[in-house]
Amino acid sequence: MPSQRLLIDAPKSTALSDLSGDWSIESLEQILEGLSRGRLGKAFGDTDGPVRCALRLSSGRDVHLVGAFVDETDARGMLLVGDDFPEIDPSDLKPGPDLSPVYQPIISLRDGRIAGFEALARWDGAEGTSPPSRYEDESLASNMLIRSAETLAMLREESGREDVFMHVNLTARDLARGTIPALVEALMNGYKLPPRSLKVELTEQAALRNAGLALAAAMALKAVGAGLVLDDFGTGHSSFQWLADLPADSLKIDHGLTRRLGQARTDTILGTITLLANRLGMTSTAEGVENKDDAARLRALGFDHAQGFAFARPMNAKAAARFLIG
Repeated sequence: MPSQRLLIDAPKSTALSDLSGDWSIESLEQILEGLSRGRLGKAFGDTDGPVRCALRLSSGRDVHLVGAFVDETDARGMLLVGDDFPEIDPSDLKPGPDLSPVYQPIISLRDGRIAGFEALARWDGAEGTSPPSRYEDESLASNMLIRSAETLAMLREESGREDVFMHVNLTARDLARGTIPALVEALMNGYKLPPRSLKVELTEQAALRNAGLALAAAMALKAVGAGLVLDDFGTGHSSFQWLADLPADSLKIDHGLTRRLGQARTDTILGTITLLANRLGMTSTAEGVENKDDAARLRALGFDHAQGFAFARPMNAKAAARFLIG
């Protein structure tokens, strides 16, 4: 049996820079505090579940290994620093006062029921969808996750529906932030949300900027219970590589393809995509659906869900609750 190895890529001049390199489990354990030794091997024992391991370096610093297996022999994830996982800046738990997200329903094409919602960023007093200039990009992901988790908990409670989910978009920059997996876990625990009910949408653009980092961050999110959705599938340059690498729960078709429904080649492609998703154990969603006839075509092509103006426009949290309850 080959020895297990860890390849750690940490930024220079950071708390983790000394850990950069290609390590065997045995050699890495030599720089761990005594009680932490032996945990690494056990953390990789179950190739079907998340990889979670709290470690203490011989210097006294605490680190946390968070990730999941891509396949039977390869796991990806993140190494986070902190005295107590999750490590969260207190400011991350205070959503910006100007942010007023709206929520667009995602409809089940099997029974016509509301399956979930996608959270979309909007700002009080701002024209269009652009944030005020004072709004920092770095805080948007945290704020959207907080508001989305809060709204999802409210929707589940008021409707009595335990199967409702919420989609939230993250960018490549968001994925690079080590506090995001910690924040997701804290929100899911705090609001008592079941695994995969808070779903993170990831685009290929995130992978194209830094494929290794994007995959590691995505696996860390999966390990803390987030669902993973491949957004805008089929419109980028390396969709099938992204699909092969990331064990996502769902994929989403861009509205550019949805608009071409009825064309023989497009319908063949979409039907093939839904068949592929089904065989991989994933659900499929089409966005940008503007009329009910298209919804019927999408159902015939094998899509599980759809969203768009044919069903509802984005709405605030209170309106979403009314829409869900009916």
